[in-house]
Amino acid sequence: MSSPDLPLERGESRTQQVARHLRTEIEAGRLRHGQVLPSTRELAEQWGTSTFTISEAMRILIEEGLVVSKSRSQRTVNAPNQQERREVRPARPHVILIGGYAGSGKTELGRILAREVGWPILDKDSLTRPVVEAALEMVGRSPHDRESDFYLTKIRPREYEALAAAAAENVECGNSAIVTAPFIREFADRAWIAKTEAMYSAMNAVTTFVWVYCDAPSMHTYLRRCSQGCRQASRLAGVPRHNQPRPPASG
Repeated sequence: MSSPDLPLERGESRTQQVARHLRTEIEAGRLRHGQVLPSTRELAEQWGTSTFTISEAMRILIEEGLVVSKSRSQRTVNAPNQQERREVRPARPHVILIGGYAGSGKTELGRILAREVGWPILDKDSLTRPVVEAALEMVGRSPHDRESDFYLTKIRPREYEALAAAAAENVECGNSAIVTAPFIREFADRAWIAKTEAMYSAMNAVTTFVWVYCDAPSMHTYLRRCSQGCRQASRLAGVPRHNQPRPPASG
């Protein structure tokens, strides 16, 4: 397996970046069929770009049939296939581990696969973040700490243990699972990969490792959009600025 540090260059305009991210959110089910999209001005604020860029991105999605424009001020998601539910049950359970840097799209890929095959998706942040943040606060640290020696030596290993235990529990029940996390250290450790493959093989499961590459501008665009979306939601909810959530961590 190649190193996750290998760079991937891709030339995309800002319009194409926005269209691709929205397309992915539709395919992953984050944006639902029939859902009314925010206005052009609201989307421009979320993405930190111009209203012209948003309008052009919407034009692309409308031409692809993923968005329907009911009026100049209202656009809705057009993805009727989201309603279809199907499950793939192979003879042996499959565990797909998807890694990548923050903002690379690893969780979105996991969600797309989960919708296609009907397997559970186990995301590290979804499973562990509330407990991790509470634990960090209890010892007097920032809930967003993901870089200190304390987090890296005391907290992070337990996060991945919990993730592995949840996946193993599914496999023991004969179910496949899609596991998403950064896996930055793990995928670079051949001993960890061999140990993980052996563990699931002992449970009669097949293991697949997937590293998601993404160009830096797209990751920055996604993280900036997440940060701006969190701040906007917090303002609407009346959350004090110092308590506003931050973008996804890279752990």
